[in-house]
Amino acid sequence: MLVDCRPQFFISDMIKIMKGNLARQMFLAHPELKQELWSGHLWNPSYCAVTVSDRSREQVLAYIESQKENKSSRKRKSKREN
Repeated sequence: MLVDCRPQFFISDMIKIMKGNLARQMFLAHPELKQELWSGHLWNPSYCAVTVSDRSREQVLAYIESQKENKSSRKRKSKREN
């Protein structure tokens, strides 16, 4: 995930908000997940954040796009094998 944010925002706060919102959406859509997870928690408390310069931003975007393509080709391959 590539996120563009202003320097006055704390990365840790942004991660907490994103994780919280995504967990809430997942639990609303799939309430059975809470029973299957450790203590009802969707996320591990840790995270990794890396800064990216304007110069390398395009490389990161290209990598993210290539991962989408790789994922869809793996899905097609898996369907053919079944």
